[in-house]
Parts: sequence; structure tokens; C-alpha cells
Amino acid sequence: MATFRTALAQLSALSVSGVRNNYDLDELPLSLHSAQMPALLVMPLELEADRRFRERNDSLQTAAFSGGTQSVYYTVTHLLLVAPSEAGLGLRSHLPRLVDLIDGYTASLSADVTLGDQLLAPARVGVEPGVFPYGERDFYGCAFRHTWLLEV
Repeated sequence: MATFRTALAQLSALSVSGVRNNYDLDELPLSLHSAQMPALLVMPLELEADRRFRERNDSLQTAAFSGGTQSVYYTVTHLLLVAPSEAGLGLRSHLPRLVDLIDGYTASLSADVTLGDQLLAPARVGVEPGVFPYGERDFYGCAFRHTWLLEV
């Protein structure tokens, strides 16, 4: 039986070509600088205050607690930050790199869709490119919204 914490650690170890730093829960920096990017941060929480205007999924959903395998669905954000929004010539100068990193991420995840057999079923992942606040800055990046099924 895998724990949520173990699955998060396995996610933080996902090796993506072109990503300089992977941060687990215990390693999340207070702020990020250009020399640390691109970076992947494991975020088991909702990031955007305005989510109420979009489709909403519960972070923890009960899947089955009576008879058979006891399991829970978890929603996790793996946040890819590529560059501060004020860096370079704006979004246009960062889009090619962002797209290449998204391709690299999906290729890496497709090689291990159950995160080392931590998940009962392959991860479902939504890909949401955009501008994301972290620390006191905004960054170009992508939120990979994972939905996992784990045994409890």
C-alpha cells in the first residue's frame, strides 16, 4: 500500500529533460530566481484563487471504503515554472521552451504512469499552461493537474 506522501516523493523524482530543479514538499523554496529554472514543484493544494469560475474537482474523493480494495482519489498540481513573467521579451520569447518542456514532461510521465507502482491506476493529467504566482513573482509555466487513485 502506497501512501500519499510516498507518491508525492515519487512525483518529485520525475526526471524531465531540460528541467534544472525538482522540488519535493520539504524542499519548496520561498522564492525562485532565474538560475533555478526551469523548476518543477510538487504542490498538493489548489493554486488559483479564481478556480470557482472553472470546472472544479474535489482534492480528495472517496472511491471505495466498503468491501474490496479501499481507495481514494487525490488531486495534485505539479507546477512547472520556466521564467519570471518580466524576463526576456515577454511570453513570446518563452513559448518555444515551454512547449518543449511540456512535451518532455508528458514523455517522462508516459514512461512511468503509475509512479513506480505507487498508484492503483495510471495517473490522469490535465495540462494548463499559463502565468502562475509563486513567492512574490509571476512566472510563465504549466500546471500539470494529476488525479491519482491510491489504496488506503
